[in-house]
Amino acid sequence: MNTEYYVGWGTLALINAGLAQGKNRSGLSWFLLSIFLGPIATLALVLSDKRL
Repeated sequence: MNTEYYVGWGTLALINAGLAQGKNRSGLSWFLLSIFLGPIATLALVLSDKRL
Protein backbone atom coordinates (compact mmCIF):
# COMPACT_ATOMS: atom_id res chain seq x y z
CA MET A 1 0.00 0.00 0.00
CA ASN A 2 0.92 3.63 -0.27
CA THR A 3 2.96 5.05 2.58
CA GLU A 4 0.87 8.23 2.38
CA TYR A 5 -2.13 6.21 3.53
CA TYR A 6 -0.34 5.12 6.71
CA VAL A 7 0.99 8.60 7.40
CA GLY A 8 -2.48 10.11 7.04
CA TRP A 9 -4.09 7.47 9.24
CA GLY A 10 -1.41 7.96 11.92
CA THR A 11 -1.81 11.72 11.79
CA LEU A 12 -5.57 11.36 12.24
CA ALA A 13 -4.97 9.13 15.28
CA LEU A 14 -2.67 11.76 16.82
CA ILE A 15 -5.22 14.51 16.18
CA ASN A 16 -7.92 12.38 17.82
CA ALA A 17 -5.70 11.84 20.87
CA GLY A 18 -5.33 15.61 21.22
CA LEU A 19 -9.08 16.15 20.82
CA ALA A 20 -9.75 13.48 23.43
CA GLN A 21 -7.43 15.09 25.96
CA GLY A 22 -9.16 18.42 25.36
CA LYS A 23 -12.43 16.73 26.33
CA ASN A 24 -10.91 15.19 29.49
CA ARG A 25 -10.75 11.69 28.01
CA SER A 26 -7.86 9.26 27.70
CA GLY A 27 -5.64 10.30 24.80
CA LEU A 28 -3.95 6.89 24.60
CA SER A 29 -7.24 5.00 24.47
CA TRP A 30 -8.59 7.22 21.72
CA PHE A 31 -5.30 7.00 19.82
CA LEU A 32 -5.50 3.20 19.81
CA LEU A 33 -9.19 3.27 18.92
CA SER A 34 -8.44 5.65 16.06
CA ILE A 35 -5.79 3.32 14.67
CA PHE A 36 -8.54 0.74 14.12
CA LEU A 37 -11.59 2.89 13.38
CA GLY A 38 -10.07 6.06 11.89
CA PRO A 39 -12.70 8.59 10.77
CA ILE A 40 -15.47 6.78 12.65
CA ALA A 41 -13.61 7.41 15.92
CA THR A 42 -13.19 11.06 14.94
CA LEU A 43 -16.91 11.43 14.39
CA ALA A 44 -17.71 9.78 17.73
CA LEU A 45 -15.22 12.03 19.50
CA VAL A 46 -16.48 15.22 17.90
CA LEU A 47 -20.10 14.39 18.75
CA SER A 48 -19.38 13.43 22.37
CA ASP A 49 -19.75 15.90 25.21
CA LYS A 50 -16.87 17.14 27.34
CA ARG A 51 -16.40 15.08 30.50
CA LEU A 52 -16.50 16.96 33.79
